[in-house]
Amino acid sequence: MEDNMSKYITDLQVSLNETDESQLRAQGFSKMNVDLNKGAGGKNIYIWYKRGDSGAITRIQLSFNDDMSKGLNKAGYQKIPKNLNTGAGGKDLYLWFFKGSSEDHVPIVNLDVSTVHEAQKFKSDHEILACDLNQDAGGSQIFLSVKREKATYISDIAATINWQGTFYYWYNGYTLAWLDTNLLAGGDYIALWYRQTTKPEEAIKDLQVSINDDEYYDFMFQDYKLVNIDLNQGTGGNSVFLWSKKDDCTCYPIKDVSVSVIPIVEAWEGWKVIQKSLNEGNTSPVKLFLCFRD
Repeated sequence: MEDNMSKYITDLQVSLNETDESQLRAQGFSKMNVDLNKGAGGKNIYIWYKRGDSGAITRIQLSFNDDMSKGLNKAGYQKIPKNLNTGAGGKDLYLWFFKGSSEDHVPIVNLDVSTVHEAQKFKSDHEILACDLNQDAGGSQIFLSVKREKATYISDIAATINWQGTFYYWYNGYTLAWLDTNLLAGGDYIALWYRQTTKPEEAIKDLQVSINDDEYYDFMFQDYKLVNIDLNQGTGGNSVFLWSKKDDCTCYPIKDVSVSVIPIVEAWEGWKVIQKSLNEGNTSPVKLFLCFRD
């Protein structure tokens, strides 16, 4: 999809069959030519978009359970009522979007769909959405990324347990950074969230992870701000906490944050990895690491 900085993404739809495709084409939508069920079987599913000079979409999210759907609906997001996993098994997955007009709502000007291994797609000007579009359906891991009209920075980072309080975060402009730090480890479902700003002076400048008591108190005495939820909660592993800092720091403002496994994230352009496993001490076969770019 080519950049067109004079126009915004103003509408989204999803096609599940050729009839849908014909109708959307007649309505002036353009197709993103990547099958969201790639490698998973099921129907050929595509995202479609429209461009315009006003009425820009400013946030895009995905849901795969009732708690997420209720929170997004209550926060004013619009749902596209077509399951992205139709015919492929896995969780029912839906695309939502929001059009905001406040200072922290920055118009989306471009979209991309790619597999997690396509490092060239995760460039410094694209923001990766957390949810795999083949969620629990097998096949390729496929992610949607967005490009905004101007640069944004991470102003706050938070965590939730088992989707409690999700309405608060969606209503207050947070975006999911990662769906479950306890992936394949059992325990509670821990999601990470971030909020954006266009002002670099309000941005987080450094992120850290503590995996034992000594590190916990070191970051506390250095005046880092604690995200007060154990990212390993309920797994029997080490207590793992996330910390952030804005002041007294010579680092650059952080633009994006995510979670991944080392071989993948090290191939992403401009991303840094905190070399401490979020699964420290638990039995998960997958070792996840916090990563960010500035």
